[in-house]
Amino acid sequence: MTSVKINHISSLNEPYPSPSALEAATTTHVQGAFVIATRKLPILKSGPIDAMSVRLGIPIPEMIFGDNLVSITHRPTGWSIEFNAEDALERVDKTGEKMLQVAYAGEWSSSREKTSAGISEVVKPFDWSYTTDYCGTERPGSTGGAEGKETKLHGDENTPDIPIELLKRRDPILFADEVVLYESELDDNGCSIVSVKLRVMEHRMLLLCRMFMRLDNVLVRVRDTRVYVDFDKEEVIREYTEREDKFENVKTKLFMQGLKLDQVTIALRDANQVAPLLPLIKQGVESVILGPGVATKTTTTTRFPGQTQSTPQTQFVRPPPR
Repeated sequence: MTSVKINHISSLNEPYPSPSALEAATTTHVQGAFVIATRKLPILKSGPIDAMSVRLGIPIPEMIFGDNLVSITHRPTGWSIEFNAEDALERVDKTGEKMLQVAYAGEWSSSREKTSAGISEVVKPFDWSYTTDYCGTERPGSTGGAEGKETKLHGDENTPDIPIELLKRRDPILFADEVVLYESELDDNGCSIVSVKLRVMEHRMLLLCRMFMRLDNVLVRVRDTRVYVDFDKEEVIREYTEREDKFENVKTKLFMQGLKLDQVTIALRDANQVAPLLPLIKQGVESVILGPGVATKTTTTTRFPGQTQSTPQTQFVRPPPR
């Protein structure tokens, strides 16, 4: 594992996101045929924020970590999946059809337009809760050789589930990290945060990209993308789930657990406490075996929700449990 120490954000020598600084801020861990990389840098400065706003066509969350990333790369095939802030925000609804409402949502959105320099002319209605169905940016690999078969995630009725029992083992953790992509307090109406956590063991790893959105007195949402890697089989499984419920329903469930009012207030800020209480409304599972001599499917159906990728792929979405 290669780890490079960088200066604290308050340092006068704070690394600016030049190519050399990006490389210095990136930590990599090699496990079998895979390279896992994470990068954490300070919140973007005004110039990059304005540029990103123009590209996306929406105001940017208050805390945007545009240089942060988490990636998993399979060296033999070149297959990779990456998680970054801009691609996550690209999946935010920009039509206004999924916009949530509070008493002064219009006033809030208008104020954000005025304070977002350089994009006031192009701002359109958008989901100001920054809800995203982003589940990673996949770059297909190639098996090489004369045929050069493309390797990418796909799903059908035979797609395996993530082996939870194996992950419950007390295997030593060789590498772990947590990276925030963006965060917004929704103008004191709640919170919306996208973060990525991972842990790597000798034979397997698990990554969790979670979007947690709480709109006070309205709604609570959790959208999870889990990426499981079996280093021995060189297999990757990705699971995407959506959970949500009304704010009052979640509060009631927390009170039913015996929590007091102040404890409920704290719990509503903790996605780990809230997520198990939310009904499952969507689930999808995909996988790919990247090891040598494995053929991959080429069937094309509806794209996996949240997938940032221009190439087609198969999809299997399981109905929520009754």
